[in-house]
Amino acid sequence: MRKLLGVALAAGAAIALAGIALNRGEPINTLWILAAAGCIYTLGYRFYAAWIAATVLSTDGTRATPAERLDNGRDFVPTARWVVFGHHFAAIAGPGPLIGPTLAAQFGYLPGTLWILIGSVLGGCVQDMVVLFASTRRDGRTLGQMARDELGPVGGGAAIVGTLAIMVILIAVLGLVVVNAMKHSPWATSTVFATIPIAMLVGCYMRTIRPGRVAEASLIGVALLLLAVVGGGWVDHQPGLRALFDDDGTTLAWFVIGYGFLAAILPVWLLLAPRDYLSTFLKLGTVVLLAVAILLMRPELKMPALTRFVDGTGPIFAGKLFPFVFITIACGAISGFHALVSSGTTPKLIRTEADVRLVGYGSMLLESLVAIMAMIAATLLDPGVYFAINSPLAALGGAPDAAVATLTGWGFPVTVAQMNALAAQVGEATLFARTGGAPSLAVGMASILSGVFGSTLIAVWYHFAIMFEAVFILTTLDAGTRVGRFMLQDALSHLWAPLGRTSWYPSVILSSGLVVAAWGYFLYVGVIDPYGGINILWPLFGISNQMLAGIALAVVTAILLKGRSARHAWISAVPLAWLAIVTTVAAWEKLFSASPKIGFFAGAADLAAKLAAGALPPDKAAVAGKLIFNQRLDAALTAFFLLVLWAVIVDMLRIAWRRLRGASVPASPEAAYQRSRLVEGAGA
Repeated sequence: MRKLLGVALAAGAAIALAGIALNRGEPINTLWILAAAGCIYTLGYRFYAAWIAATVLSTDGTRATPAERLDNGRDFVPTARWVVFGHHFAAIAGPGPLIGPTLAAQFGYLPGTLWILIGSVLGGCVQDMVVLFASTRRDGRTLGQMARDELGPVGGGAAIVGTLAIMVILIAVLGLVVVNAMKHSPWATSTVFATIPIAMLVGCYMRTIRPGRVAEASLIGVALLLLAVVGGGWVDHQPGLRALFDDDGTTLAWFVIGYGFLAAILPVWLLLAPRDYLSTFLKLGTVVLLAVAILLMRPELKMPALTRFVDGTGPIFAGKLFPFVFITIACGAISGFHALVSSGTTPKLIRTEADVRLVGYGSMLLESLVAIMAMIAATLLDPGVYFAINSPLAALGGAPDAAVATLTGWGFPVTVAQMNALAAQVGEATLFARTGGAPSLAVGMASILSGVFGSTLIAVWYHFAIMFEAVFILTTLDAGTRVGRFMLQDALSHLWAPLGRTSWYPSVILSSGLVVAAWGYFLYVGVIDPYGGINILWPLFGISNQMLAGIALAVVTAILLKGRSARHAWISAVPLAWLAIVTTVAAWEKLFSASPKIGFFAGAADLAAKLAAGALPPDKAAVAGKLIFNQRLDAALTAFFLLVLWAVIVDMLRIAWRRLRGASVPASPEAAYQRSRLVEGAGA
């Protein structure tokens, strides 16, 4: 029966994929995409993940995890599997599965959809699960620490420095997306602000007021989150209160920076875990609502399978289909940031190794489903509306009238009246040039949800979607900052041992402040960029994120090569090879392309020439110097990340070569087996 089920699922997936890929002369119904995703995800989890867990990793449910052995009530805390699942999913599911597919829809619905489905099952889910398992077996050590232990001083040192630098870029882009979503939107801003005290209330409720009453705390938290959305609408209609939350990008950037610092220094039970747990309910509930609405509406995609912008001339971001679709869609298929969470906070919470498959592989599958929903929501919009929202006005002529004329000339008709009417419907002043992907995704989600659950509530659904996206992002931002703190403390311990103590508050405050200051700088530069920051930062985000995934896969490949599962090392080596090719080509183009829209050096030179010639308007000229410096800094970082990736890969290949020759390789330092006292009678 299991074999028959597998054959049926495979056949269903093949038929659905053929329907998506081969139809050209007629619109595609969204049910084809959902059917393909459901079959492929079930195959992956039921068969591939189970085989990896049992055969390659040999997970042991009777083995005490570091959460049990090193329990300190702060960072190491044995936690129920569904709470860990909620934390992990919330921490990894940042803007990538939402924004990446939305931006990649510039190429059409087909390339991104195929990469999300294939890349997640064979790459992203495998990376997350294997890294989580390896870190759990090594006392919750971070990716950088494992790289140093497994690869040696050269590859390990490069991985530590490179991982920390990459993470700074990743968090900066997370902050930029949420700032662009809340900018001059009192409804969205007040709603997002309210989620912070709600999370802290739930944390205190589960910790001190009613310990163990998870269901009660969940109901209270979810009710308050929904109330926050409705309350945001009330705030938006009160002139006095509205002014308090009508903030520009710079003000909101300072809020995000301050939030990131506090989230990194507060105990995990007070903000991080309850916020992630609550946001999981919000995220899962929204994904289920979207799925139900799509099943009921059965809408057809309006974006073509492939657009004219596969040649690299897109107005949202420049670059050809290959390699840029693979770095634009980051977290929805495979994400290096996930490796930081899988080797940062989550292994310190895992109660039993039996939960590794659910938390590691299962969470990534769910995130991939979110990415599929985002792709559907984006491609259901009229293409003209989609491009008008996501493209900076500077790329379309500089004003709304010029923008609609440009888009109509490209074959994507839209009018100013149409855009103004849509903005009024969702309760916004304007939707032109709301770059970053979040607003257009919210419009798409609101149109789906309002079509089934109440067309008169489209403004509520829009701002619910904005909160949904912002909560996604902030939970990843706070988890990433905390992981960065762990990594920096480990590095600083070589200067002075007490700085490596993760529970010593002076070290916690110092390391958290340094990490936040680093990503806060890039966030600020993105906020002041007249092009919205996306064209500069998102490609760097995608390249660095996929390079980080390459580093993680190289580390776990080395671990597999050293152990009893050396013959199965291909499970991580194959996606590693693909990422090495994609990121190297993308980095080369960002460094040496002669197009100012693509190459960092070319963009800096073009901006410098316009500044010298006095061809820039005053607002752009005022920030041009910072943007020129940042483009050059981005180029230097891209080159550095590329060198780090290949240093790690070469060190891994050295270990592989020694293993093939039968020579000795350094031992893989797993913690000694101790029987768990928490999971009596648990099996493998």
